[in-house]
Amino acid sequence: MINVLCFGDSNTNGTDPAGGRHPRDVRWTGRLQRLLGDDWYVIEEGMGGRTTVYNNPLEPHRSGIEALPIALVTHRPLDYVIIALGTNDMKDMFRADARAIAAGVDMLVQEVKHTGNRGQDTPRIVIVSPILLRPGIGESPFIGFREEAREVSLKLAPEIRKIADREGCLFLDGTKVAEASDLDKLHMDGENHAKMARALADLLLADRAAD
Repeated sequence: MINVLCFGDSNTNGTDPAGGRHPRDVRWTGRLQRLLGDDWYVIEEGMGGRTTVYNNPLEPHRSGIEALPIALVTHRPLDYVIIALGTNDMKDMFRADARAIAAGVDMLVQEVKHTGNRGQDTPRIVIVSPILLRPGIGESPFIGFREEAREVSLKLAPEIRKIADREGCLFLDGTKVAEASDLDKLHMDGENHAKMARALADLLLADRAAD
């Protein structure tokens, strides 16, 4: 069995821009499981509001650097860890630019590399840069974002790619794959979850075939 941990935020958890949460068979994690097949086990670890390293007093317990070691140990041994974070770092309270957010992603990568995997090799790390925030994000029902966050989202993928290249991680540019719904400027609808799942399945299967 090939174990894949999907560690992310509300777009991994499946927040529906129309309200509520997408069903598992709509979420990209559930779709990814179907695309990969029975030899793979896809583990969901998505949480709304999760950041790379920041603590939000309005949404406690959302720091990824605090939660990741627990998830790594809970679900080990792991073959792949998908890190899909950075969107919530763009909230105004953190004042983080693209380089600072990428540095937070780097800290998560180091955590994966330094957490034991029950004697197995370190999991292959896949970094997914966030989808773009849509114009109007400052008026989204999800508070904390100013309109300037849109500009940060436009600069984020190149900075995260630098981390992936330096650390030998697989990389998927979320901005090239899927987009946020115009309903809330932030979350993916079912069609875009399907696009994300397809891109990740192609990436994982190609990497496995290259081994």
